[in-house]
Amino acid sequence: MASVPMPIALDPTRPIQLASRDFTDHKYEWYRWMLEEAPVCAGRITVLNLTLVSRYDDCRSVLTDPRFVRNRGRARGRGTSSLPIPLPKSIAAMAQSMILEDDPDHRRLRNLVNRAFTPRAIARLTQGVEAHSHELLDQIENQGRFDLLASYARPIPVRVIGEMMGVERGDLDEFQHSLGVITEGFYGFGILKTLFWDLRQASKFVRGLIARKRERPGEDILSGLIEAEEAGERLSEQELFAMVFLLMVGGFETTLHLITNGVKTLLEHRDALDRLRREPSLWDSAVEEIVRHRGPIHGTKPQYATEDLTFQGHAIPRGSAIMPLLAAANHDPRAFEQPDVFDIARAPNHHLGFGFGPHFCLGRPLALMETKIALQTLVARNPDLRLAVDPKDLKLARMPGWHRYLDLPVALD
Repeated sequence: MASVPMPIALDPTRPIQLASRDFTDHKYEWYRWMLEEAPVCAGRITVLNLTLVSRYDDCRSVLTDPRFVRNRGRARGRGTSSLPIPLPKSIAAMAQSMILEDDPDHRRLRNLVNRAFTPRAIARLTQGVEAHSHELLDQIENQGRFDLLASYARPIPVRVIGEMMGVERGDLDEFQHSLGVITEGFYGFGILKTLFWDLRQASKFVRGLIARKRERPGEDILSGLIEAEEAGERLSEQELFAMVFLLMVGGFETTLHLITNGVKTLLEHRDALDRLRREPSLWDSAVEEIVRHRGPIHGTKPQYATEDLTFQGHAIPRGSAIMPLLAAANHDPRAFEQPDVFDIARAPNHHLGFGFGPHFCLGRPLALMETKIALQTLVARNPDLRLAVDPKDLKLARMPGWHRYLDLPVALD
């Protein structure tokens, strides 16, 4: 395969800065270069040095290799802490969820959560998404132009996660504020306020929500989590608290940006959009292809080596971090025919957009369902939908491991 030029004029011998503006804006050019010239290379996220893995088979290998774990403390033999940076005690509790744990604790927690995600619970959520999508469009379509991310893509998962947690209507504003704090407050100059004030308030809200559900359980998934039992065990108070935060973040962020990215992708591929209108049976396949082609999640949580080892000829010291780049793997020509082509009928489509292995995303069916209904409803009601700005003017957030826009102005006229 021919040599691929460097995407931008940076020194390839230095670690790739995943939080830089250059990488954020040119990540797909970087991926093409990495896949052919540096499939295993050095990277950096602020103060964290890590090894980056880009090829499909290598990513799957890392995600299933027991020598790589999520719990940083366990990998280094220094206790059980899984946090790469110290946090205030009252805040660190939120991060101690199964997403940063390994088997057997991870398996136990995942089995308990699975028991709460019953078909009946998911069906109840599905029934409301279409009605809410129409309700939102009734409110905003007369504006002619609006920010689709803020006015449409965000409210849908807020409502769904609120229903999952059994949040009452009067608490929805505080719930939405808490979601914003824990999903968008960790970058920029406001991070100290987030850490030492906003997160404390969000923590109080979640603990209060759990207490109310203990007193008055319902048919929501939070009530199911409280009651879930596996082999005689239930979630501890701390595990339940961390799990609620995990579900709030995971169920909100992925869907919000998958809807947004999906709209942009379809508007950039009018032939695919026209085909969907002719062949609506392709919607399931189309959403999977959006996840592969321009999904929001580009990297996993760092994995840590439990021993000194060599991976594809690169030395990985014990305790050091490695990150599979899922979006790069999803564009690997060794795994996908014409990987840069957006093909809504692609089959098979074994993408890694929801991860792989033990930490494969639990919320995948819910995210796909919400996105499919949101996109179907939007394009069916608005045949003249278009971007209201030049695509080059759209700004991506500098969030390592993510592909997410700050806004998405659209026009209906």
